[in-house]
Amino acid sequence: MIVLTISLIIVVIDQISKYLIRSTMELHETIPIIKNFFHLTYVSNDGMVFGINFPWSMYFLAVASFLLTIFLIGYLWHERKGHILLRISLSLIIAGAIGNFIDRAMFKAVVDMFDFIFWGWHFYIFNVADSAVTVGMILYLSYSFFLQPKEQIAKSVI
Repeated sequence: MIVLTISLIIVVIDQISKYLIRSTMELHETIPIIKNFFHLTYVSNDGMVFGINFPWSMYFLAVASFLLTIFLIGYLWHERKGHILLRISLSLIIAGAIGNFIDRAMFKAVVDMFDFIFWGWHFYIFNVADSAVTVGMILYLSYSFFLQPKEQIAKSVI
């Protein structure tokens, strides 16, 4: 139940933040929050990660994220009694995929807004859904490398 709640909260926050950006800012407008470090910048990404684009990338991403979401929901269902870190990581990844899928399905592009600047270089602009996927993957890799091997060893001893 907690993983469903986490996913739902992330999707809602993601969609509200994107709605607020779309409704209050002009495309490519930037608002400095911390000058020369963090800005809100409204961009629309109809391509893939990091703005990579090819003629059918939007359709590929929509189908891929839909299939990945279905796969991850099945995996999460299979692991519903698994380690809490595994379940939370999967719920974050699912929420991010759903958040960006909604944008692609409704607007044919994903709204990005978080713009960090390091030494004059703009980091890739991203959104709440992207953040959820990134944090979810970090947690999943942490579980896979550090906790899962210990669980397997403990099960083999028993």
